[in-house]
Amino acid sequence: MQTIQKVIRRPKIVVIGGGTGLSVMLRGLKEKPLDITAIVTVADDGGSSGILRNELQIPPPGDIRNVLMALADTEPLLAEVLNYRFHNGTGLAGHSLGNLILAAMTDISGDFVTGVRQLSQVLAVRGRVLPAADRAIVLSAEMEDGTIITGESMIPKAGGRIARVFLEPHDVEPLPEAVEALESADAILIGPGSLYTSIMPNLIVPKLAQAIVASSAVKLFVCNVMTQPGETDNYTVSQHLDAVYRHIGHHLFDYVIVNNGDIPPQVEDRYAEKGAKAVRLDMDEVSKRGYKVIADRLVLFQTFLRHDAERLSHHIYKLVENWMLRKR
Repeated sequence: MQTIQKVIRRPKIVVIGGGTGLSVMLRGLKEKPLDITAIVTVADDGGSSGILRNELQIPPPGDIRNVLMALADTEPLLAEVLNYRFHNGTGLAGHSLGNLILAAMTDISGDFVTGVRQLSQVLAVRGRVLPAADRAIVLSAEMEDGTIITGESMIPKAGGRIARVFLEPHDVEPLPEAVEALESADAILIGPGSLYTSIMPNLIVPKLAQAIVASSAVKLFVCNVMTQPGETDNYTVSQHLDAVYRHIGHHLFDYVIVNNGDIPPQVEDRYAEKGAKAVRLDMDEVSKRGYKVIADRLVLFQTFLRHDAERLSHHIYKLVENWMLRKR
């Protein structure tokens, strides 16, 4: 008698964002039985990414590189080599080798998206990594005093309070694969990362926002541990969520995942010197807006404060797993 084994499909999760926080979280998520698609911002215009963007007319590779490395099955030495940043050399200083390889793959393959896909195969990436668009986009901000600041890297330096951010061109098209991933997702995860310069540039791509709103997936928001000077000064958890609502016109999320672990006073002092402080969970305001809250000690400190990738990915996986069980 033949035994028929039921094949259990891995939940499909789409993770949206950019920056260091996203990469840290993905290192934990890739250890879970999940089918991961990462949609990554292409608004960066600073540093090595900005130089390659301007000189080669390609989308900025830095955030994409970080996500590829986070999801890759690579030897530690290879990861160290790809993340290596040149300190000397005319034209080389400041560039990371991984950024240069992505630029080369774009030239060899003929386009950035294909270059990312081929490098993903070389690195044995667990999942898919997709730029939010197949072209570089310009992010601008309107400050509360009406001033317009152009350029992702310039926005946190403006010294004012951000009213809204917007893209140029306004009608930028997302990758069809990104929209398809959202349409078939079981879970959509947004954050952590710089609210206005890493997360919002993805959400205000019109068709991406529409696909998220229309999706029946469980939608999760991972809130930053600390405020960011020049972007989210003194923001509480509810103010992060309100900023998304102002831009999208919908309460996107079912769950909000926040840190409630203590931060050592000496670490708080170090961040306070730079104008940052712990994001306060204003539970009444968050609950009033209809969000469910998952709060836990989710922070680690080494050189910088980072999310505890293992603990965070555990909460995310349990939420997705329970959602899937309810759907069956």
